Amino acid sequence: MSSSTRVAEPPVTLGEVPPLEPGDRLTRAEFERRYEAMPRLRKAELIEGVVYMPPPVRLRLHSRPHLHLATWLGAYEAGTPGTVAADNSTVRLDLDNEPQPDLLLLIDPSVGGQARVSDDDYVEGAPELVAEIASSTASYDLNTKLNVYRRNGVREYVVWRVLDREIDWLILREGRYEELTRDSSGSYKSEVFPGLWLDPAAMVRGELAGVLDTLRQGLATPEHAAFADRLKASGRST
Repeated sequence: MSSSTRVAEPPVTLGEVPPLEPGDRLTRAEFERRYEAMPRLRKAELIEGVVYMPPPVRLRLHSRPHLHLATWLGAYEAGTPGTVAADNSTVRLDLDNEPQPDLLLLIDPSVGGQARVSDDDYVEGAPELVAEIASSTASYDLNTKLNVYRRNGVREYVVWRVLDREIDWLILREGRYEELTRDSSGSYKSEVFPGLWLDPAAMVRGELAGVLDTLRQGLATPEHAAFADRLKASGRST
């Protein structure tokens, strides 16, 4: 074959959807069209109009931390009717941002939550709480994505920096994220979800039983009971 010979590429048929590629700049509608055409793709996000596609997931650096955070949030949902926890749900925040947070917790829209669920089963608007597994402070979870969540009104943002062995809990106050103050025992206590307590040291050490014990203490408080009653009353009034 001469050097000038070109191998013919297969013809592109009408209606063929181009694949998503990291770094693509797309509208939200085009991002969704391409994502839906790739059913084997596990995760892709649109952040400030740019496509991000995380690498394969490692056991100790992501999947186990993810499971432990999911167990914690799932246990809170189980004890708090009117809340919804979810794993890797795509969230339509605005026209340039459609993240797929590792975990989220929202107040059910039917009882007054700030997000809604679309007719095609996507979360639209900001969940009250988002949780992400990040490698370190250099991660885009604590930079570009943090600003997107802040601007769109995610009220609490939990980030587990696995390499740094730290968990940050940020709360939105007057349009800015501030670090949630820990109590005298070192635990975080959500201001949006009463009773959602977290022992970050136990979580980082992988002591899931200790994490759930701290959560049980939060679920047993009068503040959590009052919150659950408010959600129940809101559900009856709709």
